[in-house]
Amino acid sequence: MNKKLFIGNLDYTTTQDQIKSYFEQAGNVVDAVIINDKFSGRSKGFGFVEMSTDDEAKKAIDMFNDKEFNGRKLIVNEARPKRDQA
Repeated sequence: MNKKLFIGNLDYTTTQDQIKSYFEQAGNVVDAVIINDKFSGRSKGFGFVEMSTDDEAKKAIDMFNDKEFNGRKLIVNEARPKRDQA
């Protein structure tokens, strides 16, 4: 089962391809998405990476949480389910 990870504190110039290739060091990346502001189109500084297995997701958390990438320390943890917006 695929496991989605939250990636926080991204540099605003980081691309989805950069994140995908970086996280491939931990295993197979199914998808990588950086969240952009819907009005400005600018990165919000966070995104999500989907790993193909739980083991790869755990490895990615161990490898990359609190590690520097593009000049900033990443926050990497298991993504929580999306909440309903009121």
